[in-house]
Amino acid sequence: MADQVPAPQQTLHRRRRPAPRPPRGPNDIYVNTKTDFRAQLGRCRRLLEAGDHGELRVHGLGLAIGRAINLALQLQASAPGTLLISATTSTVELTDDMEPEGGEDLEPGSKSRNNSAIHIRVYRAPAN
Repeated sequence: MADQVPAPQQTLHRRRRPAPRPPRGPNDIYVNTKTDFRAQLGRCRRLLEAGDHGELRVHGLGLAIGRAINLALQLQASAPGTLLISATTSTVELTDDMEPEGGEDLEPGSKSRNNSAIHIRVYRAPAN
């Protein structure tokens, strides 16, 4: 039996595009896993204390969902009885670019995938 030499494997490299973001307002906080949590918490507290906005909208995508929830709960715990939270979830369609590596035979393309997102409204409780 003759040893067969395998053909060189051509692979596609996945390059993730940034997630689409709706227009960003001054009271929108996009949470990610790379920014220091205390810095994100401090920014939210400063926005709420400034009083310019009656609410914050905290957004988290994928792995940052847990961090967004924790951020909203920390804000609520730091001002008991004065802050309320309301959460909604959604699915965001993301696009990845598929680029060939090593060979010229494969064509570049794109691939869609879905990811979960959370949107948390942090707002002041109405005065009684």
